[in-house]
Amino acid sequence: MKLDLKTYLNTTTKAAPLIVFRIGFGLMMFLSIIRFWAKGWIETLYIQPKFHFTYYGFEWVKPLGNYTYLLFIICGLAAFFVAIGYKYRLAIITFFLSFTYIELMDKTTYLNHYYFISIMSFMLIFLPANVSFSVDAYLKKKSYSYIPKWNIDAVKLLLGIVYVYAGLAKINSDWLGKAQPLKIWLPSKYDLPYIGENLMQQNWFHHAMSWSGMLYDLFIPFLLLYKKTRWVAFALVVFFHVFTRVLFPIGIFPYVMIVGSLIFFEAGFHEKVIAFLKRILQKFFNSKPKNSIVKEQYNYKYKNITIPVLVVFFTIQLLFPFRYSLYPDELFWTEEGYRFSWRVMLMEKMGYANFKIVDGTTKQSFYVNNTDFLTPFQEKQMSFQPDFILEYAHYLGDYYKNKGYQNVEVYVESYVALNGRLSQPFVDKTVNLYREKESFKHKDWILPFNDEIKGL
Repeated sequence: MKLDLKTYLNTTTKAAPLIVFRIGFGLMMFLSIIRFWAKGWIETLYIQPKFHFTYYGFEWVKPLGNYTYLLFIICGLAAFFVAIGYKYRLAIITFFLSFTYIELMDKTTYLNHYYFISIMSFMLIFLPANVSFSVDAYLKKKSYSYIPKWNIDAVKLLLGIVYVYAGLAKINSDWLGKAQPLKIWLPSKYDLPYIGENLMQQNWFHHAMSWSGMLYDLFIPFLLLYKKTRWVAFALVVFFHVFTRVLFPIGIFPYVMIVGSLIFFEAGFHEKVIAFLKRILQKFFNSKPKNSIVKEQYNYKYKNITIPVLVVFFTIQLLFPFRYSLYPDELFWTEEGYRFSWRVMLMEKMGYANFKIVDGTTKQSFYVNNTDFLTPFQEKQMSFQPDFILEYAHYLGDYYKNKGYQNVEVYVESYVALNGRLSQPFVDKTVNLYREKESFKHKDWILPFNDEIKGL
């Protein structure tokens, strides 16, 4: 086994697939930053809100006021430099840090694919994705044809984890047995041409979508790996992601996954893509690198560091999604260990949270108007997520304490409906949340879920 591992680590392959992945990833990220800015989301999500929900341990990460625009400019430029392979290592480190900082500024905007982009960009720091067809190679007049095979396999493995874990998460009684939450979402798409008023309204179609989504996620990486099924699998990738993009507002993520899936193709395909791009560039710039040297194999300078880092990285990726098993009660209800686990669009939760400020001595009280402090989007997300509720309770407690109120206590009357079930009380309304502290421990003030969802 030791010998086989050593042989594998020394096996090389053509660099073209990783080069094309770098270009596609960088361009997708560059366009996503422009799109985010153009839609005015920097202003509405990070500048306008009075209060931002933070991740535990990252409370120090805050929007930078108007300098937040500068942060986006840095992130966008870094993505563009990654795409063209200019100062690649510095560019991908800058992109990872700036993008991750942006995502940590307010957890209201958390999406699985933002997390995917952060960890993918982290991994790309350690991969030589600029050894060929890059500005770096052009300026150095030196490129490499071959890189270690594990470089490309690492990207495939991360994509495979995302898909397979998303498939495993769908093996639950709500998704497969009740077609929830698709049974709630799909009928609302009645305005879709041709299928909105028929297919989207059919019970059998909701179940078919649920089961096919689970099977797609579980098996698509393996179909992409196998040469005889690769083109069919890629056609499925394109259909699946374009269709989900039509159904749901999931931004640029479907295109990222489509472009990312190309890395499963053989090097010959990617060499044709690069040759095509070279012809386009030569038309625009009409220049070629002079005295350029094409070396056979790229040699890692820091191989002894890179491989252990990636082993730890993948170990975390494989284990971290299962941390929910350490918590009691239903995962979909408490959401303790839910994020960062590739559980994609599995829940429809609606909540109501009415906060009461109490003077602990006189017992005089009043209710808070949430719209005085939160945007509609923040209020919606806060209403059914326990860590949001706790953080907001502390914000309210501090706010009124600073206003001169004495012996401040904060209580909440909260109801949540999950996947079409009737609303039920969510938080123990007798608990003073201002005294409760955030931690990785179970929040025992969350009331039990009065049902059972079987599954992984």
